[in-house]
Amino acid sequence: MTHPSEGKAWIHFDTMFPAFAQETHNIRLGLCTDEFCPNSSYGSAYSCWPVFIMIYNLPPWLSFKHEYMQIPLLIPGKKNPGQNIDVFLQPLVDELKMLFTDGIETYDAYRKNNFQMRAVLLWTVSDFPAYAMLSSWSSHGKLACLYCSNKSGSFWLSEGRKPCCFDCHRKHLPNRHKFTKDQINFMKNKKVKGGVPIP
Repeated sequence: MTHPSEGKAWIHFDTMFPAFAQETHNIRLGLCTDEFCPNSSYGSAYSCWPVFIMIYNLPPWLSFKHEYMQIPLLIPGKKNPGQNIDVFLQPLVDELKMLFTDGIETYDAYRKNNFQMRAVLLWTVSDFPAYAMLSSWSSHGKLACLYCSNKSGSFWLSEGRKPCCFDCHRKHLPNRHKFTKDQINFMKNKKVKGGVPIP
């Protein structure tokens, strides 16, 4: 893959919304956020969360140039916004919804005419703590994975009271693999059944 347009998310979106895909003026966006300490010392009493929006319709060498990045939101505070991040993001979400459904009249300097530009937020890019805040899903504990949820196979350690994912990787092996039936070198008296999960 040399460009996000070759990725599954982009192609799937184009099949779901063919009218949007046919209009070359429409743009696809990505959102990214993470904590930033202006005093350059983590653990200080102040931090802020910039929210970046990148345009992915551009060639790969231009997508991440500062000229094409926008900061529609800067969340200041003494600590991270946590689950309250949705309060800060609500105006941006409303604007993105409007850009997708109605679009906005925009001037094309090359063709010298106006057109109705629409935009879609295809994905977010973040580390696991920011991912937990953006999705309102706890990235700790037994249900840490948003996709696997309760099918992850994780369990609580009896002594440490911590969640553990040991032995969960065997489900990705073929059904006839010798490790799926091994009840000695992995979890005691436990075989893996059900086959490889759907990606």
